[in-house]
Amino acid sequence: MKSIDLFTLAYRAIVVNKLRSFLTMLGIIIGVFSIIMLVSIGTGLQSYITKQISSLGSNLIFITPGSSEGGARGSGVNKLTINDATNIQLRLTGLAQVAPVVISSSNVTYQGKIDKGVMIAGTTSNYVKTISNISFSQGTNFTVGQERSGSKVAIIGATVASDLFIGASPIGNVITVGTNRYTVIGVVAKRGSTFGVDQDNLVGIPITAAREQFGVDTVSAIYLSANSPELVPIVEQQAKKVLLEHLTTNDFTVQTAESTLSTISSITNILTIALGGIAAISLLVGGIGVANIMLVSVTERTREIGLRKALGAQRSDILKQFLLEAIILSVTGGAIGIAFGMGASMIVAIFLFSTVTYWSVFLAFGFSVAIGVIFGMAPAIRASKLSPIEALRYE
Repeated sequence: MKSIDLFTLAYRAIVVNKLRSFLTMLGIIIGVFSIIMLVSIGTGLQSYITKQISSLGSNLIFITPGSSEGGARGSGVNKLTINDATNIQLRLTGLAQVAPVVISSSNVTYQGKIDKGVMIAGTTSNYVKTISNISFSQGTNFTVGQERSGSKVAIIGATVASDLFIGASPIGNVITVGTNRYTVIGVVAKRGSTFGVDQDNLVGIPITAAREQFGVDTVSAIYLSANSPELVPIVEQQAKKVLLEHLTTNDFTVQTAESTLSTISSITNILTIALGGIAAISLLVGGIGVANIMLVSVTERTREIGLRKALGAQRSDILKQFLLEAIILSVTGGAIGIAFGMGASMIVAIFLFSTVTYWSVFLAFGFSVAIGVIFGMAPAIRASKLSPIEALRYE
């Protein structure tokens, strides 16, 4: 029998029972939709994190208190000091920029307006050279002289500027951070959010002023930026040597942007695979539905099968017809699921993180075809093995 005739017979059998065919395809639609949707969310999350880390600079190295290995945190006491940053800078002269940071939060006020919970970063003038995506929309950074003298000057983020200085320039005005007054000398250009944290809700002050205001001798982190990507391993190694002169490995953690990105990528890859696996279960259930309906169809059409065999239809013709019906149901359901999945992913991308990848579409479509072949094979074989005499006698 010609392929076009087999396709016509299979198509007619599906159309005769429209509602049953649709309900059968619904399991495939939901399965394919779920695979594309969940994989897109996982891929989108990975892309977002990668972009956020990359925006900080590929040459960036982070030094933070405590050890990240095995959950150990040393004695629980922060032992990183500004002297550590100074010693590292002396060792790495010509190789990297170093910027220690003291981080806290405080209310910031200006002429009766209050901006609550602003991140206060006490750092050095090197900070803007260390973090690659910092520039100024107004004014300038504080100088080394202002940093060393502990001058009460501040640079503010775009969010703070818009909250406190509506329609006015902040430059030269005095804000109050906690109980101390600072003169605004610069406004950082809008940076957006990183991992959900508004990077523009920030006030930067000289680290000497921050240590005095918050009464601390330690630093929250030390940022290093190698002068070139090739120098990152050398900078990392030298920084560790300086710190190990008076600290233990449990007292600090050194991470590069690349290693951080690699770790997070591994986690998000596992998450994406897990989400896809969960979605594949629903596709498997849909396949069982296809097999169930095809078995029912074989039973209902036993006399038809017997008649066709009596008229000369070959066993292979019967097998191909029922297998083709199962494949048409699965492929049609898969195509509809892909369309809905891509559409939903694009909508989600407007509000959250979602990226449709070609491999997830091909994977979902491939699964739907495989489901049709695998779960349609048993009913098709059963139909092809029916004896024409017994089939014609079937009531």
